[in-house]
Amino acid sequence: MMTDWSQERILVYAPHPDDETLGCGGLMSKAKAAGAEVFVQFMTVGDTADQSPKGFSTAEERYAEIKKVADHFRWDDWHMALPGDEYHLRLDAVPRVDLAHIIEASSPLSMSRLRPTVVVAPHRTSYNQDHQAIAEAVHTALRPSDRALRHHPRLALAYEEAADQWRLEPTCSPGLIVELSEKEVGDKIHAMELYGSQCHRHPHTRSELTLRSLAALRGMQAGVAFGEGFHVLRCLA
Repeated sequence: MMTDWSQERILVYAPHPDDETLGCGGLMSKAKAAGAEVFVQFMTVGDTADQSPKGFSTAEERYAEIKKVADHFRWDDWHMALPGDEYHLRLDAVPRVDLAHIIEASSPLSMSRLRPTVVVAPHRTSYNQDHQAIAEAVHTALRPSDRALRHHPRLALAYEEAADQWRLEPTCSPGLIVELSEKEVGDKIHAMELYGSQCHRHPHTRSELTLRSLAALRGMQAGVAFGEGFHVLRCLA
């Protein structure tokens, strides 16, 4: 299946800032270069204890990083749905009906308002509770219905992150590979560098070598140099 990305309006769901880059930074670079519209719906951000030299990152720092990454990828827009420590790393405590309502209708970047042709979300087998909550809420929002009554994106995908290989549930390898050029891989890596509080040296799941290695692995599986892997949730051909 070859996709003309120039005709697409892509909506990416990121539980936290950097998930969109880890999961589909190459796709975003490729699609924007082709002329696509790309929007990112972040779900939450807060002050976070981490493994950086100072041991924490603030929400204010993360917002500054988002703005740099947004300029780098030339996103058409982005939005933060549930900012604050009340929600950050606690999205599993938010009723799914509330998360699904944000995704379907209440956010400025909701499916009903934006009417995307492509939706990209995290995979539900992630060990991270926020990722699981958003994957399941997006799945609910994509439930089948009459297209005359509710907007149905033509293509719905789940992205993978290297850290998601640490899972309890077995899952098959991604069935859809998006071919990436060296430049598109480089754009993804540079975006992670712009997330300075989240980027790490190897060995780490967010290191440059990890991102490049996963891109090489997925590319090899499709007979190309580099790729990004996705699980197809729905495809209307």
